[in-house]
Amino acid sequence: MATAKITTKKRTKKKAVKSKVNPIKTFSSAVSYLLEQTDYERMRVVKYDEDTFKLDRMRDILDELGNPQDQVPMVHVAGTVGKGSTVEMLTSMLRGNGYAVGKYTSPHLIDIRERIVVNDEMIGEDEFTETVAEVVAAAKKRNVTPTFFELITACAFKYFAQKAVDIAVIETGLGGRLDSTNVINPILTLITQIDLDHTHILGNSIEEIAKEKAGIFKKSIPAISCQQIDGVCDVLRKTAEKTMCELEIVGDDIEFSSRFVTSNAGIVQNRICIITEESQFMHTPVPLQGAHQARNCGLALAAICKLKTLGFKFEDANLYESLCNSTIEGRMELAWDKPKILVDGAHNPASLQSLIRSIGAHIPYDSMVCIFGCCADKDVDGMLRELSLGADKIIFTKSQGNPRAAEPLVLQRRFAEISGKMTQVAHTLGEALEIAARATSRDDLICVTGSFYLVGDAKKHLTELAKKR
Repeated sequence: MATAKITTKKRTKKKAVKSKVNPIKTFSSAVSYLLEQTDYERMRVVKYDEDTFKLDRMRDILDELGNPQDQVPMVHVAGTVGKGSTVEMLTSMLRGNGYAVGKYTSPHLIDIRERIVVNDEMIGEDEFTETVAEVVAAAKKRNVTPTFFELITACAFKYFAQKAVDIAVIETGLGGRLDSTNVINPILTLITQIDLDHTHILGNSIEEIAKEKAGIFKKSIPAISCQQIDGVCDVLRKTAEKTMCELEIVGDDIEFSSRFVTSNAGIVQNRICIITEESQFMHTPVPLQGAHQARNCGLALAAICKLKTLGFKFEDANLYESLCNSTIEGRMELAWDKPKILVDGAHNPASLQSLIRSIGAHIPYDSMVCIFGCCADKDVDGMLRELSLGADKIIFTKSQGNPRAAEPLVLQRRFAEISGKMTQVAHTLGEALEIAARATSRDDLICVTGSFYLVGDAKKHLTELAKKR
């Protein structure tokens, strides 16, 4: 009897400790726990080395979970700009041909679950809660303290394996070589356009950044890159040779061309041609607006061609139809009609330049008011120079939920050194939208840009306004 009592007490105590170790019971508690962890997305100063970005933590957690990342064929995507668009077009074509597809992207705009998607549906709240709890328990069992991004990445891999998707498309978060996603063994790697961004972390030259992005190359795993400047191409080819992987560059090794056409209805559209040994896509319409999207679309189609050699089956009619249905939130998105409000998460000079050009090519307007806010650790002056070339008036503000956000008054002062255009400062995004609305007429355009955080704030604000209509 005494022995039985002692056994019962021990079991009770063990159960209590387990509950204390993993207190994640609800969706809100899961989100709160994640947001309490170290989040390099929100930090201004990050030490970029093998100690800070320790891939062994990811490997320990995933090993405890049964290595779910090895249970699903994966395509790995890195680059400076164009990752989200390329991922969207590729997953759309895969879905259109009947494949169950997992999609992992970052950052999210409104709901954290936007990062983990299967067949165009976000992970459910209950499933998210259960998955976070399992991943946290695995981390504690291995006695490691993972970051926010490591946890959410492990959740994505676990969920995709649980759903037994046919293929998952995985977007890197930061860089490539030391990114938390770089523990996977993909069947294909893709590199989108490489440009200067995160220079305080990844390197001060485009060649240094290219080397970090090429860190996702794996031995004997095919790799495809979109068109790049010569210096970047040299780095990618040298890294591929050292890694012993086959690299093809669209436009060099894969025949590619693009051009703008205007329909009888006056609609301007990008069309591309891409020719490989497996397929020929001739005069294919690019579904997303902007000249830069031709490059992203070409990379997505080249990926489809390569997947054909790996055993995936596609019908050309389904490819064309599903490609045309590709859409992406937070990029060239008309979020409001009267007044016209466009939101775009352009967050570096290259993407901002592409945005300004895309607006000019696709959206008619008399005058454009830009609501702008960016992270302080970006190439602020480069972005402001691009902004000065496109906006007629600028309202500087910042996202309230972003600790890396540059102060609006600082942005205004730095912009004044570049341009004499009219500017104002607003303390909140809501205030900025009110100022812009009063300053525009029916044929004018309001553009919210500079960071995904600001775009997320705008979408939340406009959603609340729509409810009051």
